[in-house]
Amino acid sequence: MNKEVFKIVKDEVKYIGILLVAALIIFKIVYFKENLIVIFRSVISLFWLFVLPGYIIMLYWREKLGFTERFVIGIGLSAAVIGIFSYYFGLLGLNIKYHGVLLPIILILIGIIINLRK
Repeated sequence: MNKEVFKIVKDEVKYIGILLVAALIIFKIVYFKENLIVIFRSVISLFWLFVLPGYIIMLYWREKLGFTERFVIGIGLSAAVIGIFSYYFGLLGLNIKYHGVLLPIILILIGIIINLRK
């Protein structure tokens, strides 16, 4: 990735961090009886599974779409692709306990490769 993409990512990581804190606060309000550690783990896992891979993949369209559009579309895209990949990896015999780690890493790497080729 070139320096322009790194600058954009550096600026937008602040927004993702703010959204992470907002999600933590919302989850704490909704699940007020739960321990903060449990809520933190849940929010971090949702961000790891859906937000980060979707954000990295959607960086390809950074000139055409704003941050909010890329963020929302990226979550949906990541959820769909992870669901499809998980199904087919399960058919190939990969145990489901590895899907939560491998699939986001694969999608992040695919997003980085897409951005490098652009």
